[in-house]
Amino acid sequence: MNTFEFSALVGGGAFVAGLLGAMTGLGGGVVLVPLLTTVFGVDIRYAVGASLVSVIATSSGAAAAYVREGFSNIRVGMLLEVATTLGALGGAYAAGILSTTAIGTVFGIVMLYSAWLSTSPPADRLEPRPPDPLAVRLRLDSSFPGPDGPVAYHVRNVPAGFLLMLLAGVLSGLLGVGSGALKVLAMDRAMMLPFKVSTTTSNFMMGVTAAASAGVYLHRGYINPGLSMPLMLGVLAGATVGARILPAARPRHLRLVFAAVIVVLGVQMLVQSLSGRL
Repeated sequence: MNTFEFSALVGGGAFVAGLLGAMTGLGGGVVLVPLLTTVFGVDIRYAVGASLVSVIATSSGAAAAYVREGFSNIRVGMLLEVATTLGALGGAYAAGILSTTAIGTVFGIVMLYSAWLSTSPPADRLEPRPPDPLAVRLRLDSSFPGPDGPVAYHVRNVPAGFLLMLLAGVLSGLLGVGSGALKVLAMDRAMMLPFKVSTTTSNFMMGVTAAASAGVYLHRGYINPGLSMPLMLGVLAGATVGARILPAARPRHLRLVFAAVIVVLGVQMLVQSLSGRL
């Protein structure tokens, strides 16, 4: 296989990953690393570095639209980015110490968890709640556009959300994913944000988290431009197409397809890791 054929195949796989990620809300990063390692035989550390570059690109493109529309909670995102950035730096440094077997095993487990989470998206919870004193002090409460005007909400359990974001950052730096599933879980189920606000704020944060750990991978020489470029272009194209066809698609069916894909890749990643072939 020559360089052009390899780049074309990587770009095509990244396009599918971006398409599925955009239509399910979990991002395509969770598909990219196992795709590169198990299908194309790329070393997992180079696969993680290339995936981080694509996460930065896709997050930057989508985040601006969500902020402009008023869905993302900027104050919550900026607060939690402190935790995700610290965690991402720790995860990136740990990736240089841990064996590829350990990294692959953790990735497989995270993929299976993401598959389970993608089949059971949480519902919005907008019933009235008393304000949280810490959230009030930090001015985190806000509103998002609804069909009949702005819908106000309160932010809850800020310390718990901060700790979960620290873990999400570690996984992002170690595995090269945006950790969108864990970030949405932290904001939606721990901090009680509406689901639309959780997903859009998570997207806003992904680029910053990935950029923090990408610097470490770049310093260690694990970011290959020849691999990162077709991956980034493919994911961007897939995410753009996915965002356009999402309104006409059935989310439940899309989530089931996404779950099936990452279960297969996750099991394959675990088998290759535990057998020492990764």
